Amino acid sequence: MSGEEFVPLSLTPLLIGTFAAIACALPGNFLVLRKQALIGDAISHVVLPGIVVAFLVTGTISTWPMMLGAAGAAVVAVVLIEAIRRLGQIEPGAAMGVVFTTMFAAGVLLLEQTDTSTVHLDVEHALYGNLESLIWLDATGWSSLLDIEALAGLPPELPRIALTLVGVTLFTWLFWRPLKISTFDEGFARTIGIRTGVLGMALVITAAIAAVAAFDAVGSIIVIAMFICPPAAARMLTNRLETQIAWSVLFATASAVSGYVLAGYGPLWLGGADAVSAAGMIATMSGLILAAAATFGPCRARIGAHTSA
Repeated sequence: MSGEEFVPLSLTPLLIGTFAAIACALPGNFLVLRKQALIGDAISHVVLPGIVVAFLVTGTISTWPMMLGAAGAAVVAVVLIEAIRRLGQIEPGAAMGVVFTTMFAAGVLLLEQTDTSTVHLDVEHALYGNLESLIWLDATGWSSLLDIEALAGLPPELPRIALTLVGVTLFTWLFWRPLKISTFDEGFARTIGIRTGVLGMALVITAAIAAVAAFDAVGSIIVIAMFICPPAAARMLTNRLETQIAWSVLFATASAVSGYVLAGYGPLWLGGADAVSAAGMIATMSGLILAAAATFGPCRARIGAHTSA
């Protein structure tokens, strides 16, 4: 594929998929080490009814209504989990599973009963996203990267997920020390004055922001996979947190790039006629990387947050 074809057709989907994968993998490292990986799965389920309700209220799909809708859905989810846990006297994991699956199903039902023909929002979009359609129509080649008029025609999902990635990276950098200490020794973190409860909530909010920003472009499948697979695979290769973060970013990038390429060209190489879902292939590649790390990783026998601080 020449530059005249690659830039308008493949550059922006590749960048969006890669940025989304990294933005989810960064907070995912701490969630995995804190044994809270299910929260990433939960967030990706909760955002759907919140986004649908935000669309019904505003009639448009834009960043702030999506964020507010997802935040409202998260609050409802927390209240329901606590109510079910107290009234039913069941363990929190079970209450969480009931609430998040129910809310996701409610979001699917709302989508099916709502006229979303004017926007890219339907059940298939909620699961797989619309990564393949996020092409840069105004680009003519690599020179378009320096063309202000062409840059104005970039898919809005690209600057949105890029800004989200910058925000997630800044959060990780600014709160690196308290995140690191509270992840490995919460009791010690409290004794030196770290507000672990507030920090834990900030981590979940950061993960939720990454999930909402990624959801519109890549759907819930990639969001779930990227919160868990790259950090878990990286955890099996090292006992140092800094190295784990680097490995997770590398795995997230490799999953996004290889998954997108194989989704478009893999079936053709095998004699097929049609491409497959980019989101599904990216998630599959992240799972294969995790399987390889689980099989050959030097730290595969270690479990939990015992990484060296």
